Amino acid sequence: MATAKQLPSGSWRCQVYDYTDANGKKHYHSITCPDPSQRGKHKCEQMADEWMEQKETQKNTVTFSGAATEYIALRTQTLSPRTLEDYRKTLKNYCGQIADISISKITQQHIQAVINSCSEKLAPKTVSNIHAFISSVLREYRPNLVLNTRLPQRVRPDLYVPTDEDIGSLIERIQGTAMELPVMLAAFGPMRRGEICALDTRNINGNVVHVCENMIKQQEPDQPRKWIIRHPKSYHGDRYIEYPDMVADLWNGKTGRLVTMTPDVLTAEFKRYLRSSGLQNFRFHDLRHYSASIQHALGIPDAYIMARGGWSTDTVLKQIYRHTMSDHQKEMNQKANDHFSKIVSHEISHEKEKPQ
Repeated sequence: MATAKQLPSGSWRCQVYDYTDANGKKHYHSITCPDPSQRGKHKCEQMADEWMEQKETQKNTVTFSGAATEYIALRTQTLSPRTLEDYRKTLKNYCGQIADISISKITQQHIQAVINSCSEKLAPKTVSNIHAFISSVLREYRPNLVLNTRLPQRVRPDLYVPTDEDIGSLIERIQGTAMELPVMLAAFGPMRRGEICALDTRNINGNVVHVCENMIKQQEPDQPRKWIIRHPKSYHGDRYIEYPDMVADLWNGKTGRLVTMTPDVLTAEFKRYLRSSGLQNFRFHDLRHYSASIQHALGIPDAYIMARGGWSTDTVLKQIYRHTMSDHQKEMNQKANDHFSKIVSHEISHEKEKPQ
């Protein structure tokens, strides 16, 4: 039961829990009664109890689709457009089995059925993201529901990390073209393709690039998708990167946006150059893999690699970006094998020198 508190004005007020936003902040609904007497206090508490009962009734009757739609709407000001778009896509494409079921009637079996269906055609990481969204919606409306969903086992990504030779050949191929600067910004930054396409000279001072804007594709409900420029998705995405002179020379004397392509066009052009050069096929994003991997191979501490690449934790580094490039891996393997061989050779020589 809600308890009313008297305000300096004499009115009574009850504050009852409403919802928790994406940042974990709890929001409360205020109910007031202007009658300063004890009767006003009881009336305020009664109104608060009625409001909570009505809210609970709505929770019990609302469908998962309705709950998820409200969940997304409440976070339009706190989440990035990309995250909101992913949520809407998940609700539309992967939650059909539970969309029309009342929140109060959804069980673990319903959730497991959705996950099993998604696991047949989607990557484990995508399935995990779908489950995270469903869990978040249910946690808002069914906080006491504990899910023990069995998710598909994660698969180690089979990535190709470009070598120094690959990057050298690629840069030689694209020298003097519109792709030269984007490739260098990604390989020696490492900047993401959206950050590269949004880069403006107003955010450059000498050799230092202030990465503070990102080009993303946004889609509002019932509206066509369009490219927009906004702030980075995370706090750590806003960072400063100092580039070598050979890269800075490419933007000297220029003003405005340095790359006029959209991220999709940039990806398509990159693929075209790869095909014509005869190099191993890899993604434009793999240039970031190269940059992080070579820094790791050079012995640069993870904290500096994370700051340069805009990562908030070393999870990504451990899972993906710590793949040692093949040419450096051979060198390290040879160093280890030489050491082991010396130990064995030393022991054999020592045994031969022992008196018989």
